[in-house]
Amino acid sequence: MPALFTPRPQNSLHGIGWMLLTGLFFVAVTGIVRYLGSTLPAMEMAFIRYGFGALLVIPALLPLVRNPPEFRRLRFFALRGFLHGFGVMLWFYAMARIPIAEVTAIGYVAPIFVAIGAAVFLGEKMQARRIVSIGIGFVGALIILRPGFQEINSGQLAQLAASPIFAASFLMAKKMTGSEDSSVIVAMLTIFCTLVLAPGAIYYWQTPTAHEFFWLFLTAVSATCGHYTLTRAYQAAPITVTQPLSFLQLVWAALIGITLFGEAVDPFVILGGGIVVASVTYISHREAQAARQATTPLAQATKL
Repeated sequence: MPALFTPRPQNSLHGIGWMLLTGLFFVAVTGIVRYLGSTLPAMEMAFIRYGFGALLVIPALLPLVRNPPEFRRLRFFALRGFLHGFGVMLWFYAMARIPIAEVTAIGYVAPIFVAIGAAVFLGEKMQARRIVSIGIGFVGALIILRPGFQEINSGQLAQLAASPIFAASFLMAKKMTGSEDSSVIVAMLTIFCTLVLAPGAIYYWQTPTAHEFFWLFLTAVSATCGHYTLTRAYQAAPITVTQPLSFLQLVWAALIGITLFGEAVDPFVILGGGIVVASVTYISHREAQAARQATTPLAQATKL
């Protein structure tokens, strides 16, 4: 049976550029959602964000009307939308309850799940160094949460639960970039997330003010652009090249929390986040080295 998605040529420099843009867009989303706080239910805010996003991606859906995707690809889009929508709801919930830097630091557990998932689903080898680094990364997560030394609140649990969900979504996006256009991937994610979040949003609905609608619209613009640039980054370069650059978001998130919201920086969050960053960066570095050595005779072998 033919593969669901066929690899395309990659360019690491382009991937780095797209990933840097992704970080800027997503940190803007983080700041806006933190600004809105808990004035609206998390599921409703997520639904409005994706509802506005759906309007923005309508042009990308027009080619699909003329040439609908095969059922198995549509099913793949739907599965990713369901997973990502649930993860977004958890993320909105966490953002209203814990500091920006802590949300971001806990979110760095996601690349660890990406590394595990890449080995399980994309066929990447799990070298001993990678296994040790994954373990160190989880130690960093424990330092952030400090179970037994402080009460773990619902916001921390929500963000922790969102991490493997986002990891699955990112791996699926990476798989799809082999043959699907970036705008189509983002458009389908937006549509299915909107559908997934709609029932809960209707149930918990509180009519937003014009001010809240405006900021959620800006969230939709920033997030939609971020998903597009993220997809382009995955399309242009291997995960091992693009993933470490996402850690710059911790710096921007901490600065936003300090300067705009007066949030104190927890040294344990910085320490734990640093350990997670170091562990996953080391994973990426070693795997990139191994890939270059393994692919000297055959460049195609490095492509995901």
